Amino acid sequence: MSTIREAEKILTTLTRAEKAQLLQWVVRDLGDAFPGIESTPDVCGGEPRIVRTRIPVWILVQSKHLGISEADLLRAYPTLNAEDLANAWAYYRSHHNEIDLQIRENEEA
Repeated sequence: MSTIREAEKILTTLTRAEKAQLLQWVVRDLGDAFPGIESTPDVCGGEPRIVRTRIPVWILVQSKHLGISEADLLRAYPTLNAEDLANAWAYYRSHHNEIDLQIRENEEA
């Protein structure tokens, strides 16, 4: 039986209050999800990066801070598209402390 089918079976046994509590947990769990951004411990040291690539978000953010245009970034990284940059900027807005720290750490290295 697939995991989804198992969950569906369990859901039928829950009360409305339990279903609401479960839904709140799922929403909280998904709240940290950012489409197009992933962190994998064995890739780029676990730093958040653009999916399908080894391009960390901090590199794109630092480039933007240094005045490099989005058009220039897309030329420099031909595997990226405008949506990837938009995802990176959205991630930075929500995780600016984390990304700023990664920028500082990499400048010191």
